[in-house]
Amino acid sequence: MTKNTLIVGASGGIGRAVLENIKQSKKQEDVIYVASRKHLSIEDDSVISKQLDYSERSIKSLVSQIDNDKIKLDEVYICTGVLHDFEQQLSTLKPEKRLEDINVEAFERYFHINTIIPSLWLKYLVNTVSKNGSTIGIISARVGSISDNRLGGWYGYRSSKAALNMVIKTAAVEYARRASKTCLISYHPGTVDTGLSKPFQANVKPEKLFTAEFTAERFVNVCRTSNPEQSPRYVDYDGNAIPW
Repeated sequence: MTKNTLIVGASGGIGRAVLENIKQSKKQEDVIYVASRKHLSIEDDSVISKQLDYSERSIKSLVSQIDNDKIKLDEVYICTGVLHDFEQQLSTLKPEKRLEDINVEAFERYFHINTIIPSLWLKYLVNTVSKNGSTIGIISARVGSISDNRLGGWYGYRSSKAALNMVIKTAAVEYARRASKTCLISYHPGTVDTGLSKPFQANVKPEKLFTAEFTAERFVNVCRTSNPEQSPRYVDYDGNAIPW
């Protein structure tokens, strides 16, 4: 059976690993669309790479192209997100330790990247997912759980991920009516050895610092073993449920 896939954020550590994982098991007739801010050079005719700025216009344009290609998506992996901008040596975006650290510009950026962009994908994908069964997995975080928050701090990141979870949970109600065989998944990947977690790895036990390849394998497995009756799911890399 043909499997059509969309990977958003394919130039990032997790997104690229998800692409490589899926390519290993794909059949010749399968089609993979990848979207990223950076240009990706991929020597595979079955992988269609698109460079996007993640504006609503660009998201709508890519989904329209998929529709025009008469493709219905079986799997979608949304791997975008931001926690800090230390690598750009900027100071506006970093996890807050106290209330006095809250910054309007940082909050807006957290919500734009972590909440609004995934919401736009959900907006336009509802008519493009396969009616025979599909899965949309979105990278969230355990710190987005409101009921599981006992440490405090990280106001912008926590809030943007909690808002993302609410969007997913709310969208699942509408998807159940309009694309009833779709399972929406809010996924916590754990601490992954990528640029996003690099400044915070010192206190992570070695066995809890995952490679991007391990994370991609677990992410794909969770998505492929979920079913629409479970939608929406908020789970970690072991498939364990996280309280919303």
